[in-house]
Amino acid sequence: MRSLFVMDPLEGLDLSGDSTFALMRASTARDWEVWWCHPGALWAEAGQARARAQRVVTSADGFERHEWAEVALADFQLVWMRKDPPFDMGYIFSTYLLDLVGPKTLVLNAPAGLRSRNEKLFAAAYADLTPPTLISRDIERLRAFVEAQPDRAVLKPWDGNGGRGVLVTRAGDPNLRSMIEVLTDEGRRYILAQRHLPEIADGDKRILLVDGEPAGAVLRVPGRADHRGNLHVGATAHATTLTPREREICARIGPTLRAEGLLFVGIDVIGGWLTEINVTSPTGIHQVNRFDGVQLEERILDAAAARHRRER
Repeated sequence: MRSLFVMDPLEGLDLSGDSTFALMRASTARDWEVWWCHPGALWAEAGQARARAQRVVTSADGFERHEWAEVALADFQLVWMRKDPPFDMGYIFSTYLLDLVGPKTLVLNAPAGLRSRNEKLFAAAYADLTPPTLISRDIERLRAFVEAQPDRAVLKPWDGNGGRGVLVTRAGDPNLRSMIEVLTDEGRRYILAQRHLPEIADGDKRILLVDGEPAGAVLRVPGRADHRGNLHVGATAHATTLTPREREICARIGPTLRAEGLLFVGIDVIGGWLTEINVTSPTGIHQVNRFDGVQLEERILDAAAARHRRER
């Protein structure tokens, strides 16, 4: 198998916790040829997606870099879209280019799925599984929603990741209108307002699904100085198992993930409520491996290879 990873630059990766690196290292261990490129290195010519990419060999210590070359994406069996958000027009346009790879190449996650299943809005399609949520850019509507909540509310941009821009507020907060004005850029950008879940104090559970099936989970408990359950802002990772409610959530969304080519997905659940469905570049492989004694990257590669055999 030849694999191309479309991703952020190698030098910016945290090798101890990066899930893309785990997939690349496992690919090398299988003697699969591994290449990488930045989305900005993609282009199309004569209807064919191409890239300037570099071949790498990975080890536990990092990358052994080899030649750069202009490559046709159709010459790879697997192309992994692992660029982190923001989910801006540059990201969206790169998925259009990935649509041109040709029928013999499997792109993961599928470009159409990446475009249509925004990480914040995807969850909103399952209203009975999510906390009360408003998606709007109307300042007064958002303010009224927050003031109608029994306690606190969360405001967050629709296109961010890693907890960036996520704010907690409540009715009577003198900064409420200002928060909404800043996040919406004075009513020009959509944001999400959501009922605050006090169970976040006990942790935000990241559940990883492979081809629509739950494959592991990690509980991320916020630190004292930050309300967010993101590891890079101070949350701590803990071993966990799935509750019946969480298995119900996975069973509900799993068929859609499989049907839309979303092979590796991470969902966030707080107190039994689905808050996000992360389809762009989910993380958590290293933590699940450490707590569960597994090699989740191997299961993901097996699933990718099996899907390639079935569909190509």
